[in-house]
Amino acid sequence: MSATQTNLKPIMALLFIGVLMGALDLAIIGPALPAIQAEFGFDNRGLAWLFNLYVLANLIGTPLLAKLSDRYGRRLIYVLSVAGFGIGSLILVLAPSQEALLAGRTIQGLGASGIFPVAAAVIGDTFPKEKQGGALGMIGAVFGLAFLLGPVLGGILLQFSWQWLFVINLPIAVALIFFGWKLLPGKGADNPAPFDWTGGIVLTVLLLGLAVGVTNLDTADIGSSLQSTTVWPFLAVGLVLLPIFWKIEKQAADPVIRPSFFAAKQIRLVMIIAAGIGTIECAQVFLPALAVAALSVTESTAAWLMLPGVFVMMFVSPIAGKAVDKFGAGIIVQIALAFVVAGVFVWAVPTPTFVTFIGGGMITGVGIAALLGAPLRYIIIQESTPDDRASAQGLLNIFLAIGQLSGAAIVGAVATSKGGGTVGYQSSFLVLGILAVIVTVVSLGLKRNKPQTSMPAEASS
Repeated sequence: MSATQTNLKPIMALLFIGVLMGALDLAIIGPALPAIQAEFGFDNRGLAWLFNLYVLANLIGTPLLAKLSDRYGRRLIYVLSVAGFGIGSLILVLAPSQEALLAGRTIQGLGASGIFPVAAAVIGDTFPKEKQGGALGMIGAVFGLAFLLGPVLGGILLQFSWQWLFVINLPIAVALIFFGWKLLPGKGADNPAPFDWTGGIVLTVLLLGLAVGVTNLDTADIGSSLQSTTVWPFLAVGLVLLPIFWKIEKQAADPVIRPSFFAAKQIRLVMIIAAGIGTIECAQVFLPALAVAALSVTESTAAWLMLPGVFVMMFVSPIAGKAVDKFGAGIIVQIALAFVVAGVFVWAVPTPTFVTFIGGGMITGVGIAALLGAPLRYIIIQESTPDDRASAQGLLNIFLAIGQLSGAAIVGAVATSKGGGTVGYQSSFLVLGILAVIVTVVSLGLKRNKPQTSMPAEASS
């Protein structure tokens, strides 16, 4: 059955709520951590892993579930992903021990890892080309919304108990499973080749090694940290497996990540841009520290000073999506990167004031929201075939995550080398500003074609 204008709205609502549910659980757990620590006796490292396991599981699960959705259909993998997220939430609600909490959080992250790339692929499958940018922009706005709603919703539900932060996921997951099975396209590959289990396992170990190694880095002392047994063996495993994985994928009948993706110039450019913007996005976690050092405010006040930038991100993402539909993705990427460059240099160069801090956040927010919502994912949709659409979206997620993992390490290393404080953090953002300029130059290679008006090639159930 072809997707029609009449059933696009319920599909959009389904995808929006699913991505919001997954994004919220990244932000909502923060307010619950003190209560969980008091009940289960977590030390600070254990609490960090309770947060990080969700991110790591998301990183590892994304390419695998994205590939499975290309093979077996969006409907099945979306429903299984939501079900996994719901099961993880239930384990967290009933958890009797630290180990159960960590397991539930991991299962949650694995479930969430299939929701976003499948949502983006569904938009490519079912929406006409002239509406894909706007739809992707709406999905992108979810993350700004989750950042705002997470702490507020967490504060409300914590009045009952921390378990309610995860109980709320259960009825939402049941509804998403029901409507996902009813609304989403179910057609998969006609004659799929044997699944690339070897590539999938090697990729999982590779990503896990790199992620754990980078996560364990002590940004205050990078040199000594690299010699630690909690860092270098994991990084070594990831680096050694990278060429092995590439060789496996070149020989696989149906690789998890097609080497041909990297033969396409537009996809290569998008991956470079994604890694760069992911680095800058994650580095913003140090902005409160800059505000505390430079403006002599409390940490809570510094967090409030970031809210204008978050509001901007929430509203700009859908606007940028509609602009992609009208003007094409290439020009929007370039304009957005210009905003990122300007915003980061506002943090890096002038003497920090409340105006430069908030203004830099709003300018950078415009750029990051415009980039992460629609245009990069739109280019991937256009440059990949329907049979590889989710896999390509999963690859984009990996490069974003690589950048995000690198951002904190870069800022920490540069800030420490400059003695910390205002000078250290501004030096870090100066380095990021130079990175943003390089990425902007890279973006000049993107096509600046206006979108065509036609239905997508695949929109059947």
